[in-house]
Amino acid sequence: MSLTSIIAIYLLFWVMSAFVILPIGVKTHEELGLETIPGQADSAPGNFRPGVIILRTTILSAVLFALYYANYNYGWITRDSFDFLISPPNT
Repeated sequence: MSLTSIIAIYLLFWVMSAFVILPIGVKTHEELGLETIPGQADSAPGNFRPGVIILRTTILSAVLFALYYANYNYGWITRDSFDFLISPPNT
């Protein structure tokens, strides 16, 4: 696997992990007992911490990519592992 492929696949894992991590631990202004600004959405986060989100996302994506790369090298799960999902053609 080339370096550019590794970087591209890792970035895909990072973006997908970010969408998983974003809602974790976020509370609205109402839940925190803070005042809202007129026109502010009720669902707007009151404790958004981008540094924590980036750190958690990086850790999760690194673990997931390490599992992907290990599977790529050792072939634990291959395309043939899913043959039971496809019924053979009638001949």
